[in-house]
Amino acid sequence: MPENITPTNASGGMEPNRRAGKVSKYHIPHYVAPLDETPLKAVDAVEETSKPLSMWAEAWRSLRKQPLFIISVIMILAVLFVAALPGVLTGNDPLQCDLMNSNSPATEGHPMGFNFQGCDIYSRVIYGTRASLLVGVMTTIFVVIIGGSIGALAGYYGGWLDAVLARIGDIFFALPLILGAIIVMQLPAFRENKSVWTVIVTLTIFGWPQVARIARGAVIESRAADYVKASRALGLSKFSALVKHVIPNSLAPIIVIATVNLGIYIVAEATLSFLGIGLPPDVMSWGNDIAAAQTQLRNNPWVLFWPALFLSATVLSFIMLGDAVRDALDPKSRKGA
Repeated sequence: MPENITPTNASGGMEPNRRAGKVSKYHIPHYVAPLDETPLKAVDAVEETSKPLSMWAEAWRSLRKQPLFIISVIMILAVLFVAALPGVLTGNDPLQCDLMNSNSPATEGHPMGFNFQGCDIYSRVIYGTRASLLVGVMTTIFVVIIGGSIGALAGYYGGWLDAVLARIGDIFFALPLILGAIIVMQLPAFRENKSVWTVIVTLTIFGWPQVARIARGAVIESRAADYVKASRALGLSKFSALVKHVIPNSLAPIIVIATVNLGIYIVAEATLSFLGIGLPPDVMSWGNDIAAAQTQLRNNPWVLFWPALFLSATVLSFIMLGDAVRDALDPKSRKGA
């Protein structure tokens, strides 16, 4: 037997010799190596000084490593810059049109050519970013506020309030977004006052039920958590617990669906404008330019190509951002989880 190994019993003590220093044949001895010869100390070492990361900190650390997130953020920042400062990127007036330049090809200072009315396509695409992006961003904000509030109240309080709000949501959810927007935009109050805000209100009316359903499910899952019960036991009111604890811990799925839906609302505005019932013709947007270019599709397809390209790239960037945020906020999708 090696000198540095000591026979012990199952409890770790010295094995008793029953017959003159001999180990009993009815008992199997156990040998425990000295602790300094095992690597357990290095393997089980834990950094006790580092603070545990919150869910949002873990998500941010994961997002910074995703190429999909970096590419989408760069594209979105570029779109925001174009919408905020269009005059920096073009010195041409998008409203200045000359029929002598009708359907003319690209020239110096006009890299995308001219449309049927002789307007510079490049300047119209640049200035049209503002209206299309404004519709998408403002609709998303209103949908999250209205749908999130209704879903949170229904999921947290339950009972008759949940039943009433759920039935109201089902009524609006039964109508598709585009079909419902077409019906509302044909009402006299909306048809006679076409603007960016009428389109935003219309899309908000039919966009909030989806967010409300997701918020309701997230709140129902969070309301039974231990931290909510502890806050209620400490004397926090039911509404205060909803605002301070339940809603902040239910935002992850709402943020994901909001980033994806933002691109959908931009497409919806373009669709309504293409049908002639969205933004008025004097408002520059990608949808209006696409609608005006449909008659020139065979003769000059580039008139349709450029606004459609900018529209597709913007929608794709927000969809990519939504996918990246979803993967970062989902613990099951993280590597090493």
